[in-house]
Amino acid sequence: MTGFTRTGGCPSTDDGGAIREVLDRISDKWSLLVVGALRGGPLRFGELEKEVTGISQRMLTLTLKHLVEDGLVSRTAYAEVPPRVEYEVTELGKTLVPLVIALADWAITHRDEINANRAGNQH
Repeated sequence: MTGFTRTGGCPSTDDGGAIREVLDRISDKWSLLVVGALRGGPLRFGELEKEVTGISQRMLTLTLKHLVEDGLVSRTAYAEVPPRVEYEVTELGKTLVPLVIALADWAITHRDEINANRAGNQH
């Protein structure tokens, strides 16, 4: 993380611990995909499971638990039969959504180039 300074709005190397702490939590394999899936409004667990292709029930449960703990997603349980639970991006989570979209766009745009580089660097 060297090279970061406070000039130009970049964090200093002193902020490295805070940066790692937050990025460790949100940059796992599923968190950003879940936040992205919730950007359009609240979804139930089953809807989220369909929206986030490839995620297991267990991983979705753990990911939602962490996102709720971090205040990025809210969980609302309705007293109905059968019970209904919805997940929604919080105000804090909404500040992350544009970054998630930008990162997803970047990944899609550069995927082929990255894969070509990987293939070219294999020995």
